[in-house]
Amino acid sequence: MSPTRSQADRDAMTVEIGFALLTGVFVAALAFGVVVSPLLFVDPGRTWTGVLLAAAGSAAGVAFVWRVVRVLRRFAGRRSA
Repeated sequence: MSPTRSQADRDAMTVEIGFALLTGVFVAALAFGVVVSPLLFVDPGRTWTGVLLAAAGSAAGVAFVWRVVRVLRRFAGRRSA
């Protein structure tokens, strides 16, 4: 039988999910900016620009997922203790 959750528990989880998503977007944007920043200083050509943009998108995706998982696992660990 699953335990019922109070409204406060559901609200806390909603806030935590929102926090995880918001900070995940921030970290992803930061990672994208760091990887793409060499384009501000040099003109690497069309091929390398595409490679840098692909790498930046990949880094942003990984950073987003890492941050969301990290925040939500920490929240779950704090609740079970």
